[in-house]
Amino acid sequence: MEKKTYLDGLATRLTRREIDRRGFMKGALATGMSVAAATALADKAEAAAPKKGGHLVSGHAHGATSDTLDPGLYENGFEQALTYVFHGRMTGVGPDGQLIPEVAESWEPSADASVWRFKLRDMEFHNGRKVTVNDAIASFNHHRGEDSTSAAKPLMESVTDLRDEGDNVLAVLLDSGNADFPFVLTDHHMVVAPANTDGTIDWQSGIGCGSYVLDHYDPGVSAELSRNANHWDGDVGHCESAQMLSLIDPNARTTALFSGTVNVIDRIEPKVAKLVRRKPGVNLLTTTGTQHYTFPMRTDTAPFDNADLRRAIKHGVNREELLEKVLFGYGAIGNDHPIGSGQRFYNRDLPQTPYDPDKAKFYLKRSGLGSVDVDLSAASAAFAGAVDAAVLIQNTLGPVGINVNVIREPDDGYWGDVWLNKPWCACYWNGRPVEDMMFSTAYKGGTAWNDTFWMNERFDKLLVEARAELDEAKRRQMYYEMQAILSDEGGVLIPFFAAYVFATDEKVGVPGKLASNWDLDGGRFIERWWLA
Repeated sequence: MEKKTYLDGLATRLTRREIDRRGFMKGALATGMSVAAATALADKAEAAAPKKGGHLVSGHAHGATSDTLDPGLYENGFEQALTYVFHGRMTGVGPDGQLIPEVAESWEPSADASVWRFKLRDMEFHNGRKVTVNDAIASFNHHRGEDSTSAAKPLMESVTDLRDEGDNVLAVLLDSGNADFPFVLTDHHMVVAPANTDGTIDWQSGIGCGSYVLDHYDPGVSAELSRNANHWDGDVGHCESAQMLSLIDPNARTTALFSGTVNVIDRIEPKVAKLVRRKPGVNLLTTTGTQHYTFPMRTDTAPFDNADLRRAIKHGVNREELLEKVLFGYGAIGNDHPIGSGQRFYNRDLPQTPYDPDKAKFYLKRSGLGSVDVDLSAASAAFAGAVDAAVLIQNTLGPVGINVNVIREPDDGYWGDVWLNKPWCACYWNGRPVEDMMFSTAYKGGTAWNDTFWMNERFDKLLVEARAELDEAKRRQMYYEMQAILSDEGGVLIPFFAAYVFATDEKVGVPGKLASNWDLDGGRFIERWWLA
């Protein structure tokens, strides 16, 4: 191991308090480093260690007056970040993408992974009541049953029974094996909330068991939180309190950061990222994961019910131009499916759909529609640069014979009035840690968040089979085929995957490794970051 690599690792361990200062000095001096240099490096590492106290304020590109504390209806980044700190889940995703324990301190599958047993830790809700298996059962049932309106309903469809086996153990019985089931429970909807006597959950009060207590919530405006002194994990929750502000306008967010009104902002527009990076006292941060920007077409609505028209659109869009002019290089080309190149079953053999106007004209002719007029709705609420992207799509599809009318929609109410309602619109997805979760949430026929209203019998069949398949090679081939089906026949245009770009002021300390499964350190920035 190179000396620099070893010393960097040693410094990181000191910052994380995995070793004390004496251990650091002993290791550093053993490399031949001088006492003065080792002392300076130790001082720097300790200065980067988390500090307790302070009030953290963040500005978010999300939030609407229609937002709710109902965990089945969380739909935007503000709600996700909020729920990840005031609620707890059975499992979580760590900065390295691996499963970590939360409400469940351990879990074990049966031999065929059709039964999972979760051992709950001894912990309390914010009102002092103990978290029980009954609370977990009621919370899971919130997303189950014919009457459930939860976006996580498809994730729970395979659950056939929930049993309290005593000794704080919950048994989850599935209709078939699912090797990824503990990952399912990391979904932001899958909170463990207090159970009511009738078997429902109390989501209205905002009582959770997370690292922060929700003190006040004004949907679409702000949320105020305070540190939960009784939380089981003493390594999180550094700031004494936090405030989240909904600042949808990107200029308002940037101005708030520059003026010192907020310490953190998300979703920096790529076109201003260089300006933000150069600003004294501001740190620009990026992570790359599964976030992707999409343009879903309702396949149950003409003319998007025509698969050849959809193919024409996919070939008529210049993805490289979109990546360069909208994301300014902060991302990667997409291929009309939601699986990122860093995921386990990403189909590396699938040919990239190219920008090919002639092929687009071929598919448009084969559709039998002739020259066609379509509306495309977009707003900054979907993603920064969504309207610009829509105009670029308009410019390349026009010469093909697809005349796009770009409608700039209001940011407020976009997710209630436009998404899932207008025939073609801009959207964003943060992705999911495993393929089954992403496909089940947004592409399985008949699910609440299937924003293309697409149904494919072969795709749905493979989805069930892949979930239960324990042979990884066979499972990979199934997911490969699903990506190919969706890319060719699906109703979504996914031109690019986008890096998370966010910024902090110089007062904010962040860990050396940031999670990339969601924006802002996996949505956990409030509990993982600190104020110097």
